[in-house]
Amino acid sequence: MLKDEELHVFLCERNEKMTEEWYASLDKDKKGIYATTDPVEIEKLKRQNYEFHVLFCSMFGKEHSEFLSEFQEWIKQVAKDEAHLATPLEEVLEEFFNTQKQYLELIEEYYLKHKEHISHEQFVEWCFGVVTAISDIIQEFTVQNTVAAQSRMHVQQVLITEMSAPVILLSKETGLLPLVGEIDTYRSQVIFEKTLEQSSKYNIDKLFIDLSGVPIIDTMVAQQIFQLIYGLKIIGVKTALSGISPEIAQTAVQLGIQFDGIEVYSTLAQAMEKIALNA
Repeated sequence: MLKDEELHVFLCERNEKMTEEWYASLDKDKKGIYATTDPVEIEKLKRQNYEFHVLFCSMFGKEHSEFLSEFQEWIKQVAKDEAHLATPLEEVLEEFFNTQKQYLELIEEYYLKHKEHISHEQFVEWCFGVVTAISDIIQEFTVQNTVAAQSRMHVQQVLITEMSAPVILLSKETGLLPLVGEIDTYRSQVIFEKTLEQSSKYNIDKLFIDLSGVPIIDTMVAQQIFQLIYGLKIIGVKTALSGISPEIAQTAVQLGIQFDGIEVYSTLAQAMEKIALNA
């Protein structure tokens, strides 16, 4: 047997043991997947680690490029795994380095047992190979993890933003748009588009826009909201405002926005009373 193949067998025989020792060494006080107490998640974590070892051992019998190519699927799967995405990246990278330490210690153990048949140069070459392989895996994992995290964040942001402009039907011809939280330029544009779309879809005659859940808005966003009112007017929808804070009122005055033709109520409850009276 070639020396690399003998080392490969030596390491493969210890894959399960390495996984168990690695899991036992984890700092359970950390955040994310490494601190989980869910038996299913623990089993999945161990399986991922074991699969890592099966792939990693093959480096001692293959070209580096072929070895990394076969590692790609494992890297992608773990990098976009929800549990790993919820774990701080620095903690994940720390475990890669802990695994590197495992391999370097085992290679040293193997070298000392067979020192009479293995040159020091061969030992150094093996250690260098492990460090290089781990470095390349970490680099690719970081790229894939960042891409997955950005994609996940974008999807969540789009979903949250789109859900933040719901037109609620109060009656056949009356709707309510309750705005809650901070409104930035992007969100105000989504609100503009979604509100016009939904008001037209539901054939709404009058829309109540409640701003009591909005702490403060800048001049650009305030202008966008009042442009929404004018946009609704163009498609035949009357509007009424409620819950305007002193800060929003001040911004509107500074912009020279006129409230002519717009019903204004101090609170949403007051607006609802008006709807009830007209029902």
